[in-house]
Amino acid sequence: MQKFQVLNSPVVAFPINDIDTDQIIPARFLKRIQKDGFGEFLFSDWRYLEDGSPNPDFILNHPQSQGASILLAGDNFGCGSSREHAPWSLMDWGFRAVLSTSFADIFYNNALKIGLLPVQISPENSRKLFQTFQSSPNTTLTINLPLQEWTVSESLSSHFEIHPFAKQCLLDGIDQLTFLLSFEKKIAEYEVSHGS
Repeated sequence: MQKFQVLNSPVVAFPINDIDTDQIIPARFLKRIQKDGFGEFLFSDWRYLEDGSPNPDFILNHPQSQGASILLAGDNFGCGSSREHAPWSLMDWGFRAVLSTSFADIFYNNALKIGLLPVQISPENSRKLFQTFQSSPNTTLTINLPLQEWTVSESLSSHFEIHPFAKQCLLDGIDQLTFLLSFEKKIAEYEVSHGS
């Protein structure tokens, strides 16, 4: 897993509420057995026309979206089914962080487990951010995970909350299993000392 420290990136502003996991990655693409390669199917039903060509009106197909690694989404992002493929597809496309006023709990936890940072923002900051990025799409946003803050300008920035364990895993670039395996030697020593 890639370490997450400070991210400075353009933003894809997508002001749609209640984007569920089937919209993020439609169920027909879940037959793959590997965890990569899902980026091409991200938001597929909105991103492509019926003939398979890119929908020129969809935000991810706009030139300014290319290379952006932060998604600014509407409220209740990642609701619906608990599929892990939703954060996989966002990461595979190139996103490292998603900002929203609220996230579905399962999506939030699945995202953290693979290094995708979900940042909860206030409704007021959401409104200000959408106004900023819709009027000035080339503006960048900085997320500083060690300080737990995001910044666009001196007048538009905020602290955000994250569980200390999830934060440490992101900073170190490790998942939960890797964290547990780091104690393998101590676990073995304990078992020996206790006659297991």
